[in-house]
Amino acid sequence: MLKSIHAHFLGHVEKPLYSRKNDFSVMTMGFDIVPPLVGGFGMVVGGDHAYGASHLNWINLIRRPLIGAVLNLLHHRDLVCENERLSSEKKQLEHRLGHDGDGRIIGTDSGLREVSAMIHQVATLDSPVLILGETGTGKEVVANAIHRASGRSKGPMIRVNCGAIAEGLLDSELFGHEKGAFTGATRLKRGYFEQADGGTIFLDEIGELPPAAQVKLLRVLQTLEFNRVGGSWPVSVDVRVVVATNRDLFAMVKEKRFREDLWFRLNVFPIRVPPLRARMQDISALASYFVGRKSRELNMEPPPEVTDSAVRQLTAYDWPGNIRELQNVIERALIIGRGRHLSFDNLLWEPGAASDSAVSGATAEGFPSMDQAVTDHIRAALSLAGCKVEGPGGAAELLGMNPSTLRSRMKKLGVGVKQVLDKTGHR
Repeated sequence: MLKSIHAHFLGHVEKPLYSRKNDFSVMTMGFDIVPPLVGGFGMVVGGDHAYGASHLNWINLIRRPLIGAVLNLLHHRDLVCENERLSSEKKQLEHRLGHDGDGRIIGTDSGLREVSAMIHQVATLDSPVLILGETGTGKEVVANAIHRASGRSKGPMIRVNCGAIAEGLLDSELFGHEKGAFTGATRLKRGYFEQADGGTIFLDEIGELPPAAQVKLLRVLQTLEFNRVGGSWPVSVDVRVVVATNRDLFAMVKEKRFREDLWFRLNVFPIRVPPLRARMQDISALASYFVGRKSRELNMEPPPEVTDSAVRQLTAYDWPGNIRELQNVIERALIIGRGRHLSFDNLLWEPGAASDSAVSGATAEGFPSMDQAVTDHIRAALSLAGCKVEGPGGAAELLGMNPSTLRSRMKKLGVGVKQVLDKTGHR
């Protein structure tokens, strides 16, 4: 009987009502929900052929409420999934290198105080801001601070890494596209500038923009209008533009690699962020902050103490990678010490050799990169744990980490359990 009912659901879903009075006392009804999803339900009545027209009327009466309930359930499931995705993206943004979820600027150095004063001076205006500084100095922190101190703080803050977008996708990503604008454009897409309407857009690595995109950015700065890809009518936005670069834009202008008119338009209010080696008195505060934050992320609380000896080690180094490098070194020290003690022995280059080797982009002979060191440490823990990630004796427990945090770190670094299995022979 069950096989007959199942076959009926699959074969008769388009019929609103169906009863097989000569076979058994079951009434079934199929309904389409959101194609290709289908569903159905049945009603079993006691006794042979013990149902009639009243039962058919009743089952027809509840048909629409049932469909509505199923649709509501599906929509709720989609909303939960979307909420989880957005929460994950928000967490990733808040934990970007060089700043915390509140976007606080940490330190009391005179150069940093000057930056803070400039932030408050320009924040309430809508003028473009150009943030200059070496890689890893915290330019995004400055952009966040400008947004939060402005009258647009309740509006969106859209962050865009210009160097991370393929040239062929730039127009669509920045300005959006109309439905049917190109193959695969099945719906209208709002670009980053539209998403930032009423708020701030932060364009990092502005020096990586190709010439065609520079022309369109200049138009937006001058008119606050642009055309979506495939669009015939201009789109107006109310947006504040903040850009950043670690490159010498003025030299690029002289070399004809950056538009002079765009340079003049962006260089209204430049803010230069000092490198970490120029604000060594802030090392202690930054180290304490990153130790606390990373300990929470790695589930290694309470955080270990940042001793005077550790601070002396950190201040003896000139930090060519700036705040980003400091954060990575602290994270590695926490992993190696398993959160119980903090030592930077063998984690830093010799002070005399640090600048030349780092600036050239090379590492000392045989010295692993930060990512490689963390990768090796995770692989060693997996091997010791028999390739078990979580549970008693698992790699997460050995490392003192939350299993989900470890899995996320493994995915980021490309560490696969299968790789370790193949290498160690564990099965």
